[in-house]
Parts: sequence; C-alpha cells; structure tokens
Amino acid sequence: MLDADPPSDWKKRTRRDLRATVRTIVALMLREMSTRYGRSPGGYLWAVMEPVGATMIMAVGFSLLMRHPALGTSFMLFFATGMMPFTLYNAVDGAVMRSLSYSRALLMYPSVRWIDAVLARFLLNLLTKLLIMVLVLAGILIVTETRSVLNFGPILAGILMTALLGLGTGLMNCVLEGLFPAWGMIWGIATRPLYIASGVILLYEDLPHFAQDILWWNPLLHIIGEIRTGFYPMYSASYVSIPYVTGVGLVLVALGFLLVRRHNVTILND
Repeated sequence: MLDADPPSDWKKRTRRDLRATVRTIVALMLREMSTRYGRSPGGYLWAVMEPVGATMIMAVGFSLLMRHPALGTSFMLFFATGMMPFTLYNAVDGAVMRSLSYSRALLMYPSVRWIDAVLARFLLNLLTKLLIMVLVLAGILIVTETRSVLNFGPILAGILMTALLGLGTGLMNCVLEGLFPAWGMIWGIATRPLYIASGVILLYEDLPHFAQDILWWNPLLHIIGEIRTGFYPMYSASYVSIPYVTGVGLVLVALGFLLVRRHNVTILND
C-alpha cells in the first residue's frame, strides 16, 4: 500500500500550482494589453474617448427633443449610467466568448490551460472597462451640474452582477461558438435590441405594462436600474431583483464552466 503524501507536501504543491496559475494569467493579460492597446495609435486613450463621444452625441441629440432627461438634470449622466454598464457587460461577454480562439496557439503548451485563458480575458476586460467607466462617470460628475449624491452600495452591487452575468453568458457563448461557428453572428444579431430593451434610453417605469411584463426577465434591465439608484437618490427601482440576476449569473457560470471543461479540446481542435 502506498503512503499518502504528507500534508506539508500537498500544501507546497498547491502553492506552486497556484503561483504558476497566477503567473500564466498575468502573462496572458500583459500579452493582450500589448497587442490590443500597445500597437494602436492612442492606445487606451481611444478606449476612453469612444464612450465619451457616444455619450455626448446621445445627450445632445435627446436634449434637442426633450427638455429634461428621465432622471435628474444631466442628459450625459443619465445616458452614461445606462450605457457604461451595458458596455461593461458586452465587453466581458465578448472577451470570454472568444477566449479560447484568441489564445489557441498558446493553449497548445501544457503549461497554459483553458481556464487560464478564460480568466485572463475576463479579468483584463473587466478591469479595463471598469476603469473607463469610473473615468467617464467621474468626469461627468465633475464637469456637469448633476446634483447627484452617490450611494456606492447599489453601484458596487450592479457592477458585481454585470461581471457575473458577462462571465456566465460568455462561457456559454464560448462553447456554442466553438461547436457552431455561426453562433457568434447569430448572437450578435439577436442581442442588438438589448440596447433599448435594457433601459439604457428609457426607464422601466415609462414602458407600457405589456412591455414591462416581458422585459422584466432581462437581467440587464435590473442591473442598470440598480446602478442608477446609486446615482439618483430620489429614484427607487422597485422592480429590481438582485437574487434573480445573481441566480441567473451563477447558473450560467456553473453550466458554462462545466461545458467548456468538457468540450475545450474539441473546440481547440476544430
């Protein structure tokens, strides 16, 4: 009978594996940072200017049609509090969806595992878009007269739900696109209406009742409503259900990890 490994040896091996995993994830993140932002003119500057420009265009356009935004006094803040969480979700979902194809060559090495590629793209895109979100919203609060009183609890809860949902849908889409290459185009077309259906432009309360009954099942609508309550203390998004969004996200993440673990070899070999 073989003797079991001493507890100290098991702990040392676990620490070595953890350190190796962290080094691999950091290396993959640095690689993507250099290829995506380091070689393009402007780099991260363009990543910040794009949402700023989109927010300004929408704010100017709607200010010509309406006297006041649906919440508060600043059109820019209203649209930014909807557009930035939506952009954060899209970035995380898209990055995780293509994590295996993006790192396909590196995944041929035994030291790089599929979960390293997934976590590296998830963390990098989450942190990048989150930093951009903070810069844009802070700039709007400083430059414009918003009269906002921030409540960081709902804002943080909304961001965490966005990250969880983006990771979950990204993992599911990673499997679907890997097994059915046309899925990426189908998903892109199917989710285009989400910009309107997620409350970026219109508040949930302003929608017809039949639309409310349908769109309530959209987790992004809850996320944007929760984040907006952190910027507008007078706004009470009573329709928001944090347990619902969290439950959907956890189910998608668990199922997605299980399916990617099972099919990652098939996806990489196709």
